[in-house]
Amino acid sequence: MCNEYRFKQSLDRIAQEFAALKLPLHWAGGAPNLEPRDSIRPTDPAPILTVSPEGAELKQLRWGFAQPGRPPVINFRSEGRRFTNGRCLIPADGFYEFTGGKSPKSKWLFTRADERELFCIAGLVRDDRFTMLTCAPGPDIAPYHDRQIVILHRRFWADWLGPPETQPPLGPLPAGSLKVEQVR
Repeated sequence: MCNEYRFKQSLDRIAQEFAALKLPLHWAGGAPNLEPRDSIRPTDPAPILTVSPEGAELKQLRWGFAQPGRPPVINFRSEGRRFTNGRCLIPADGFYEFTGGKSPKSKWLFTRADERELFCIAGLVRDDRFTMLTCAPGPDIAPYHDRQIVILHRRFWADWLGPPETQPPLGPLPAGSLKVEQVR
């Protein structure tokens, strides 16, 4: 299951994508410093987008719902559920899956196959934390893992941030949507 992802896009790039969707991007205070990161892991702060009256609001929150005395909830199953509040988008340009029984495990990087670098993962926000939604694996991920994160098609980003009745379908991407390369 996804426990590491990558985000190396600039603030301008995110703003461009959301402007094209007629969903203005804003943030509290000054423009955030989004340094390129090859690795974002559970409990790390990372950029996410939530809905606000002005459009999409960019925030930095920690990955994983806190559970006293237990590891954080970094992934949350989506099957058969409606999410009426707390929805967020998690911008990314790659995510990793690991295979093998012994350390060091093989590490695989998944990116978009269509050369669009930025994608958004469906997520939920609770307090000052976020988690990623998961679903059954699509054909591109099934050889590597039995679950996958929910990557929303760009046309559904505004719906995911919209009112509860606009929840888009949550499921795997079709075959050929992702490319994979071994990085370890």
